[in-house]
Amino acid sequence: DVYKRQVLKPADLVPGCAWALAEIISRAGFPAGVFNLVMGSGRVVGDALVQSPKVDGISFTGSVGVGRQIAVSCVSRQAKVQLEMGGKNPQIILDDADLKQAVELSVQSAFYSTGQRCTASSRFIVTAGIHDKFVEAMAERMKSIKVGHALKTGTDIGPVVSQAQLEQDMKYIDIGQSEGARLVSGGGLVTCDTEGYFLAPTLFADSEAAMRISREEIFGPVANIVRVADYEAALAMANDTEFGLSAGIATTSLKYANHFKRHSQAGMVMVNLPTAGVDYHVPFGGRKGSSYGSREQGRYAQEFYTVVKTSYIGS
Repeated sequence: DVYKRQVLKPADLVPGCAWALAEIISRAGFPAGVFNLVMGSGRVVGDALVQSPKVDGISFTGSVGVGRQIAVSCVSRQAKVQLEMGGKNPQIILDDADLKQAVELSVQSAFYSTGQRCTASSRFIVTAGIHDKFVEAMAERMKSIKVGHALKTGTDIGPVVSQAQLEQDMKYIDIGQSEGARLVSGGGLVTCDTEGYFLAPTLFADSEAAMRISREEIFGPVANIVRVADYEAALAMANDTEFGLSAGIATTSLKYANHFKRHSQAGMVMVNLPTAGVDYHVPFGGRKGSSYGSREQGRYAQEFYTVVKTSYIGS
């Protein structure tokens, strides 16, 4: 075929955007069959795609456990595989940071999109000199976050995606309290005009690096703050994770900004910006347990979706 056929299977809980994309592509005049949309459970439809000898490659976004299973299946039949999986993204706040800017980017990183982004920051690593001011300012800022229907004007964050995800978020809130972290804000449900899994943005302080809420991906509007002595301790803690997708630093020091960009063990690094915002034309991906294979997006995506061929012509 002149055209490679693409098959998109969205997560079964959120098919709306994929449906809209398929409609746009259809109306744009693509040849029939070039882009295809299928719906259903990953265990049924997704597994059929992974196992099919007619599928040359799989690009997967989801959990670490499922991603590793897909990798094994693809490698066993020598199919291409590209994985985007979990994250426990750090946001460092240094003593010299602009406090107002640091708070705003931290709120956006952790809680916008209800924290349900693989690039969301769920652990704030804050140096001692600014720590208390940052905790106080975050608690105050979080009072103004509006939780409600995602399409309603004035809403900042919508509901958690499902009952199962809400239960997972609540479980980690209980874990954080049982581990000894101090609940600064949130921690409970929010009553709204419409039914839904509305959870108040939740923030812990007085956390330790070894706590489960500091190490495990929650994938909800739950974050925690860990105090450290200085930049060196902050960098070490930021890199002390099995993941390596996105990382951020808030500082007015060019020295620390440049050092962090170079030594952060993450695929995407932000300076004085939220960790969760990435342009579509740049390579997307991480290191360690966060990603596997070639990068998504931008020119690097060509590595996955094309085949290199070397040819010679004699005279």
